[in-house]
Amino acid sequence: MRALKSKYDILRQKIYIVIYGSNTFAGKLFDLTLLGVILLSVLLVMLESVQQLDAKYHTFLIVSEWIITVTFTLEYILRIICNRKPLNYIFSFYGIVDFISILPMYLSFFIPGSRMLSVIRALRLLRLFGILDLVHFTGQESQLKLAIKASRTKIIVFVYFVLIVSILLGAIMYVVEGKESGFTSIPVSIYWCIVTLTTVGYGDIAPATTLGQIIASCIMIMGYGIIAVPTGIVTAEFANAKRNQSKDDSSRTCPSCTSIIYNEEARFCHHCGEKLTND
Repeated sequence: MRALKSKYDILRQKIYIVIYGSNTFAGKLFDLTLLGVILLSVLLVMLESVQQLDAKYHTFLIVSEWIITVTFTLEYILRIICNRKPLNYIFSFYGIVDFISILPMYLSFFIPGSRMLSVIRALRLLRLFGILDLVHFTGQESQLKLAIKASRTKIIVFVYFVLIVSILLGAIMYVVEGKESGFTSIPVSIYWCIVTLTTVGYGDIAPATTLGQIIASCIMIMGYGIIAVPTGIVTAEFANAKRNQSKDDSSRTCPSCTSIIYNEEARFCHHCGEKLTND
């Protein structure tokens, strides 16, 4: 005979349905309200950084941020309590983001100014994809992750090569220009080289000699090619991932969420419930 659930277990289940059940009306309402509060929180932090507004509405902004922080704290605690495996949530990406988002206000008691770090709550807006049923992005997200993972080694080698080139060119510019032109040391010259190579060009340091300007011109031209290389690597791996997926004869793809369907006799998608067509 099955044991009856206690009132506490029933309450936990109801809270779980509201917080995690994005397919229910109550869950949708909770998620959309949460998104609104997150946006309001980020807006308040931004307004507080405006000196004129902060001087006029300082008390209102602080009180509002504390109310939102307490609300997020209660939400975080409820997510832990209602979850059957709380550690899975605590150490998940969203769990870590939720925890970090409530820290700045409490840290402000010990570290003045840390309150401004509350803007990190904007990361919580990533929940939007799950809330609005944008599940058709899931397949593309998986392919992008695989592409980045596959190109990781190539990008590391490329960055290492760029770092070596920056050190060499920075040392050359230090010798060519000298302290008179602002290249006071090799680290400063390397900083200039990286800024120039990435086509940022702050303009705080500039070569004055003809030879230095020629070298700088070469670095600028080289920079355009260097910026394109990582993009090309990831794009090529992304194309390979899509090509490999299309070659998989043993599976179908859901037209709605692009999830792979391994069961040839399946009539509905196991992920989103979309009716499948026979190819």
